[in-house]
Order: sequence, then C-alpha cells, then structure tokens
Amino acid sequence: MASSNSLMDSLFQRSLEDLIKGLRLGESTFVSKSLDEIRREIKLTDPSTKSVALQKLSYLAALHGVDMAWAAFHAVEVVSSSRFAHKRIGYHAIAQSFSDQTPVLLLITNQLRKDLSSSNEHEVSLALECLARIGTDDLARDLTSEVFTLLGSSKALVRKKAIGVVLRVFDKYPDAVKVCFKRLVENLESSDPQILSAVVGVFCELTSKDPRSYLPLAPEFYKILVDSRNNWVLIKILKIFAKLASIEPRLAKKVADPVCEHMRKNNVGKSLLFECIRTVFSSLSDQETALKLAVAKIKEFLVDDDPNLKYLGLHALSIVAPKHLWAVLENKEAVVKAMSDEDPNVKLEALHLLMAMVNEDNVTEISRILMNYALKSDPLFCNEIIGSILVACSRNSYEIIVDFDWYLSLLGEMARVPHCQRGKEIEHQLVDIGTRVKDARLELVRVSRALLIDPALLGNQFLHHILSAAAWASGEYVEFSKSPYEIAEALLQPCTCLLPPSIRAIYIHSAFKVLVFSVGAYFSAQEPTSSLLAQESTSSGSSVVNGFTYDSISSLVSMIELGLCSLSGTIDVEVQERTKNVLGFIGMIKHEIAEKPTSQDSETEAHRAMAFMEDVFSEELGPVSSTAQEKVPLPKGLELTENLEDLQEICREVLEPVAESNSSSFHTSDKVSFSVAKLTIRDQEEASSSLPPPPESASLLAEHRKRHGLYYLSSQKSDNHNDGDGNDNNTSNEYPPANEISVDSFKPKKKISKPRPVVVKLDEGDDPKTKPDASSSNDEPLSRAIQTALMGKGKGKESVKDNHDINVDTENIGQSSRREKKKKKNGERSSKRSSRRRRDQEASVTKPVEVPDLLL
Repeated sequence: MASSNSLMDSLFQRSLEDLIKGLRLGESTFVSKSLDEIRREIKLTDPSTKSVALQKLSYLAALHGVDMAWAAFHAVEVVSSSRFAHKRIGYHAIAQSFSDQTPVLLLITNQLRKDLSSSNEHEVSLALECLARIGTDDLARDLTSEVFTLLGSSKALVRKKAIGVVLRVFDKYPDAVKVCFKRLVENLESSDPQILSAVVGVFCELTSKDPRSYLPLAPEFYKILVDSRNNWVLIKILKIFAKLASIEPRLAKKVADPVCEHMRKNNVGKSLLFECIRTVFSSLSDQETALKLAVAKIKEFLVDDDPNLKYLGLHALSIVAPKHLWAVLENKEAVVKAMSDEDPNVKLEALHLLMAMVNEDNVTEISRILMNYALKSDPLFCNEIIGSILVACSRNSYEIIVDFDWYLSLLGEMARVPHCQRGKEIEHQLVDIGTRVKDARLELVRVSRALLIDPALLGNQFLHHILSAAAWASGEYVEFSKSPYEIAEALLQPCTCLLPPSIRAIYIHSAFKVLVFSVGAYFSAQEPTSSLLAQESTSSGSSVVNGFTYDSISSLVSMIELGLCSLSGTIDVEVQERTKNVLGFIGMIKHEIAEKPTSQDSETEAHRAMAFMEDVFSEELGPVSSTAQEKVPLPKGLELTENLEDLQEICREVLEPVAESNSSSFHTSDKVSFSVAKLTIRDQEEASSSLPPPPESASLLAEHRKRHGLYYLSSQKSDNHNDGDGNDNNTSNEYPPANEISVDSFKPKKKISKPRPVVVKLDEGDDPKTKPDASSSNDEPLSRAIQTALMGKGKGKESVKDNHDINVDTENIGQSSRREKKKKKNGERSSKRSSRRRRDQEASVTKPVEVPDLLL
C-alpha cells in the first residue's frame, strides 16, 4: 500500500517547471502551499520524488529566502544516490545551505571521499565544487590525501578543479601544504592553458595575503610572464609581480623588460595593457624607461570615447601621482577636460587628480575655479568638490595656505553654496584656524559676523554647524570686532529659534562673552580696543567712559535682556540654564552701570563679579592633540575597574540635594542673581592687601598647568586690539567661469610677498594614531607552512624525496582520525611528531626567505 502511494505521489508530483509557472501567476499563498507539498514529498522513500522536492526547495530558498536547514539530512540522502542527476541536486543543496554549524555535516565525509575517488570525472567535479564551498577544518584534514591525488589527475577538468579546491584546503588546514604544495608548484609547468590559468589564479590569491613567502617561486612566474600568450594568465602574473616587486626591489629591473615588450605590442588587449601600466605605476615606478612608456600609453585611455577606459586611465594616474606628479602634469589637458564629462565617476577621478596638482602657488586660482564648478554641479558632485578643497587645503596643518584671510573668506563662501552639506568639516576648520593662527582671527571674526547676520542660513540644517563655529568665534575673539552690539544683536535675533537647542546654547554663551567684554571695557580704565558704540553717543552730551557711552552700554544690556527673557522658560535645560545665568548677571550689574560715571568705588560687588568673569574668559584656548588624554599618567591609588556601589555613601554630602525653603517668596531672577553673586571670591573680602588673590579656579588651573605642562600649548592672549581703521583685506568673490580653466593655472607663479602667519603645530602630530592591522595574524600558520615547503623544495634539488615518502605522508594524514582513537598506544610517536613540527615552525620563522640568484 505504501509503495502504491509513493507511486501515485511521483506520478502527480509538481516539477520545478510547474513551481515556476505557479509563482509567476502571483498567488499569495502559493509559496506556503508549495512548502507543505515539499515537506510531504521529501519524506518519501522514492529517490526521484525526494530529489525533485529538494530541487524545488533549493529554488525557493534562492529566490524567496526560504529556510532549508531542516532538510539537511534529506540532502545527504539524495547525495548518496547512485544516479548522477540526483547527486547534482543533492550537492547543489548542500553547497547552498550547509555551514560550519550544520549538525549532519560529518555524515558527508565518507560520501565525499567516495565520490572523489570515482572514475566518473563529473561526479568528482561535483564533490570538488561542494568541498570548495563547505570545506571545514575536519573535512580539509580528512580529504587532503584525495585532493593530493587529484592534483596529478590526467583529466584536465578534474585537475583544474582540484587546484581551485587547494585554496579552501590550505585556509582551513595549513598542514596540507606539506603534502600538496609541491604538486601544486609542478602544475606551473603544465602546457594545458586551463590548468595553467587555474594554478596561476590560486597563486595570485595566495600572494595577495603574504607575498614574501612566495619570493622563491619568482623564476617560475617569470617564465610564464615571458612565454605565455594568454591575456588572463598574464594579468594574474602581473598582479603577482606587483606584490613581489614591492617587497623585493631587485625584481623590478628584471621584470621591467618583458612588461615593456607587452606594452609595445600592436595588438595587445586593453585589459592587459592597463594591467601593465598599473604594475609599472604601482611597483616599477623607479624604472625610468618603463615609467615613460606607461605614461605615453596611458594617453590612449584618456582620449578614448569610452567612459570606462577614460576612468581607468584617470585611476592609473592617481596611482602614480604621489611619487611622480610630472606624469599627471603631462596629461593635465585631458584631466581638466574630464571635469566636464557626463560620467560622474570620470569627473570624480579628474577632481582627485586636479587636487593632487594643487600647491601653494596655484591653490587660490584652482579653488576658485572649482567653486564655480560646484555652483553648477549636482548636489553629490558639488559636495565632493567642496570636500576635496577642504582636505587639500588643511593637509599637514594648512601647509599650502599662505593667505589665511583668503581661505577664511573661501570657507564663508562655501557656506553659501546652495547644495553645501559639509557643515561639520567647515565648522572644524573655522575653529581650528582660530586656535592655531593668531593673525587670522581678525578675518575670522569678520567672516563669522557675515554668517551670523544672514538670516537665510538659519533655515538650512546642513549649515547649523557652521553657524555654531561662527557664533563661538564671535564670542571668543570679540575684541577683534568693530561692533559688539551688532554681533550680540545677530546672536539673539528671533530667527535663531530655527536652530537646535545645542547650537542655540552656544549662541547664548557667545552673547554672554560679548556682554562681559563690553561691560568690562566700560568699567575699565584702559583704552578700548575698537568700538562703533563710541560713535553712537547721543547729542545730550553724555560722558564717554573707556570709549563706551552710558547710552550704548545701556542699549546693549537692554537688548540682551529683552532677547533672553523669552528663553527663560524654555523646555531645554541647557538653553534655560545659560539664559538664567546671563539674566542673573545682568540683574547684578545693571544698577551699577548708571552709577559708574559718578561713582569712584571700585570695590563694589558688581565690580568684583565683573573682574571674576573677565578672569574666567581670559584663558586662551588652543589646539589639543587627539592623543593628549592617553598621555596623562594614571594617578597612584586610582582604580578605574573597581565597583563603585559605595559611591553614594562616600559622597553623601555632595550628592544630597540642597533643601530650598521658602523658595516661592522671591522671583526667579532674584535666585539667579543671588547664585551669580555667590560666585564672587570670598577671599577678596578677607584679604588685607590691595591686590586680591587669584580665584580658586585660576589657582587650580595654575596647579594643573604646573603638574602637566607637557600637555599645554604656549599661548598668550594678544594685547594688540583692532583699531577699527585696519583693512579687512577682503578678497574678490567673483569666480572665473568654469569654461575658462586653462593649463596655465598649474604653472608656478611669483610667490606672495606677504609672510605666512605662524600656525601652531603639535609636537606629537595632529592626526590620531591608528592601531596596527591585526588581520594578517590569521595567515601566519599558512605562511610558515609555505616557507617550510619552499625551503624543503630548495633542498630537494640536491636530495629529492621519492614518491613513496609523499604517499606515506598522505596515508598518515588520511588516517589521522583513527590515530586520535589510539592516543595511549601511539602517544610517544605523536609527541615526537609534534616536537618535530615545532622545530620546523621555529626554523621557518628564523630563516629568511631566499630569492634565487637565477632571476636577480
């Protein structure tokens, strides 16, 4: 009865073609119905029905992502069938669904060994393809002997696939090198083009991981380079020599001649010609003849109408540009023309080459021409242009920038490009130039003012970071400003509600700095820096104190107070706190401003608070290395890894909230004023000397500077103030048209007579240190095994081992699983073998790889 049901199921079973037709009808439940049918059919005993069900399941898994891990055992059953059609379906399903964690993976070891030993080359091919996909450590170890045998097969189809499997076997089981590597090298001398192509491809992949281990094979590779006529094989050989020549410069002289011969051929393919050019540019650039020939040949790619070839030509020039810039300059006409190409990849490569040609003589003109391209380009390429200019100009602490006033104005113009999305990079450079270049701070304040008073920039979220830097610079270097009132008004304009709270807090803090500077100048007896507020003196004849009139200071304070009153109840705590701090400070000094012209008392509470705030903002900020924190030594007794559960008990007095009684009896502004008044230095009231001692924060900062002076930059606040009559050195913002770009832009011009400002640089460098790549450690066992095999190969020229020894080794590896069960019996033998293996590894590490003198 069961056999009759199986027969009926096989007769009415849907084939793969029926499944595909049903899927094309678009039924929503068809996939689930088909899976139910597959689950029922795959459990039947009929091998044909089971294989068709597995085939349909593999199709659904590939097309719809259906999980087929539950059918792993059924795939093993189909593979064990004697029919080739069933084996093909089973091996395809195994290669598609098996992984290292598949439970039934060990069940196919014997089946693979059986099929690898089959007389049918197609069955052997299926087993090799499956091993290349799912090979694990155990499979590679157990099947090494079979792979070794197939490397010498007389059938080209079997041998070339066995060569491809070697990559997987070596990766999973490095000890297989001792058995298979010699026969793999012997295939380099094969006359069959398919076998030669396969073995060269394998060595190309191995060389890319560890080229030094394969230097002894340079003569074999050189012979193929000279004799082969297969472009695919030659391309792989050139890739190998590009790796070898980079670590062994003596190879370059020998390899250069055959490479030049291939480039001089009239009917050479474009792919081979490009690989020759790339090999010369990357590894043979010291060979003058080969380099000149490659530069001449690259023009064929640059002038070609095919955008793919043009891109390859530009890419090849980008490889040689760092060492031989003259090669790019010889083709500058084609590079400039490529900036107008329709292909975005071609334009991007041309842009990178154009920036590689920029130096301090032509950076101004080239940057302005590129900015004109940015105005006319799409958003993606526009931001690539802006980013390239920023990277090129800031390289090595702005080494190609001589006129920082021009560069700051250029940064300001970048912010006004419609598609600009480089706000973070521009913000970083505005702040960085301000902290590094003192002579550029006047222009920085001018550019920042122009950005702050432009309300059109507030609505662009990509420019908020730029406005943040402009606000910070305007407050930090307010002494260089012509009109502090205008800056404060721009910082508190109503349109700033469009900014995010974090940036709005910076605006408020900068307005606080402007207020402190202006009121401090009003209270001070020194000469003012520069101020247009002094010119705003009313006709009533009010007295002028320190260049600031009573009316101008009162107007400034009132404007700031009015602009911040609406923010005192905002939801964001950072904005609310900064607002109340400023309002509290205003409430404390407001009544003192009116009494200042007539009062001679300089010991008032407001005056002391004013001196304290000036002292807070007097410390100049400088650049800090990204690795400065790592260099601070860990204090003795500080344990960062201990549990801090008892922190609350230790710091109970600090962490307990302060009880506020009768808090509703006075206004919020009174509390703020009271809090700010408490910031005054109590020691000043008790000091008997006329000069008050430094505040506590300043003393702590001085103590910290004394202990960790290594991490501070020597900087001092500039005493030279802007007189208001200085030139702004405004440069013209009119860009030359993009179609007027010429090769004369790259010619060296007469240097600017203006001396370059001093740029603060850090002793340990400005770039963050990168950790060494540890990915190469995974290939160390394979590299040691390869070096051991090659050294054994060199000794074998004098005393060659016979094939009997190799067969003994393969038999030992094939029986490793049985030896593991007899550890007690063969413990002594295994210990000797392991000690011998350790000695071989130590010898391979200590002994350097030798390059045959025949080639060198």
